Amino acid sequence: MIRLEEIVMIHDLKRQGLSVSAIARQTGLDRKTVRKHLAGGVKAPVYKPRPARPRELEPYEPYLRDRIALYPGLSGKRLFREISAMGFKGGYTTVTDFLRQCRPPRVVQFERRFETPAGRQAQVDFAQFKVAFSDEPGVTRIFWLFSMVLGHSRWLWGRFCPTQDLQTVMRCHIDAFDAMGGAPSEVLYDRMKTAVIDEDAEGIVIYNRSLVALLDHYGALPRACRPYRAKTKGKIERPYRYIRQDFFLGRTFRNADDLNRQFREWLDTVANVRLHATTRRIVSEHFAEEQSALTALPAAPYNAVLTIERRVSHEGMVSVGGNLYSVPDATRKRVVEVQNHPREIRIFEDRKLIAVHPVLDGRNQRRVDPSHRRLAPPRAATVPPPAGLEITRRSLGFYEAVGRRLASSEVRP
Repeated sequence: MIRLEEIVMIHDLKRQGLSVSAIARQTGLDRKTVRKHLAGGVKAPVYKPRPARPRELEPYEPYLRDRIALYPGLSGKRLFREISAMGFKGGYTTVTDFLRQCRPPRVVQFERRFETPAGRQAQVDFAQFKVAFSDEPGVTRIFWLFSMVLGHSRWLWGRFCPTQDLQTVMRCHIDAFDAMGGAPSEVLYDRMKTAVIDEDAEGIVIYNRSLVALLDHYGALPRACRPYRAKTKGKIERPYRYIRQDFFLGRTFRNADDLNRQFREWLDTVANVRLHATTRRIVSEHFAEEQSALTALPAAPYNAVLTIERRVSHEGMVSVGGNLYSVPDATRKRVVEVQNHPREIRIFEDRKLIAVHPVLDGRNQRRVDPSHRRLAPPRAATVPPPAGLEITRRSLGFYEAVGRRLASSEVRP
């Protein structure tokens, strides 16, 4: 294949007086080629188009189109993993180039990035997901994803919860700190009601006392982001889109336990081992470096107590947080004392512990401890005969004769 520069050189050498053979020796071309281009003048070479070669992605393109049409938000990495499992041997950019043609163009606004030092900050928020479990066909339920992400390494922890009440929030904080092996200096919240109660006239944020006490136990402070400025929590807002696209869409879940099991597996095998697009670091490796900057876990677990009184129902149940918990059959008091711990419910009668239950997630659930239902059902009471009175046993024939006599006396005029 000869280039235009070489054709110009042939004509230039010819003008200098060189023969065809000399030009061929100096340029390394065949003499026939030299004569051809001398006769044709200085023109760019024209070549026939190459025959189209089969593209490696072509067999998977219909599948990708169908997936994008059904779930437009699926991420390129998720689709790349799916077709790789189907046998695709090409590269990731081949897939993203094709997806770029299928997706509608998106307007991108430039944003200013704020980075935090190691161990300084974690960001927390809830996001709503609608899920239909295969164990309950035709029923759509709302679950809330609690997520905590470390601002420096972008290490992510989360759990799908049926409610976002205070007890759920506190349990998720405890489990998140345990999973990361420490706690950051501060935790940034949106204006979620379980964290921020109000703001006074001077702009001072009033936090939930129970949540403040929990954070203080771990050596952390709460911080509320500015109202109507969700961008200040971008490190937690962006992962929700990533979770929805790369994990949630296109999956099936049997029940809530299966949903959280798959999510934990995805965190361990995908989200926290990926190369982060912003930091350009492997998240798990970056997190291993940040762990030393976290505040060490306290020696004693957090065990704050919220004490309330509850009435025992006729079924031997007490209501706590929208759920029912059993008390033993031998409970005498109609009103008992309930201690609400982060992970369990403790029930007391006259300051004596009579029942312990794990906290139930969600509402309208019942938990009956089998050991609470051991008494036999009450029998009908029998009246003893008066003292000194002897009861004579008689045969059935005696009672039959008495019955005939009474019947004959009733028919007389």
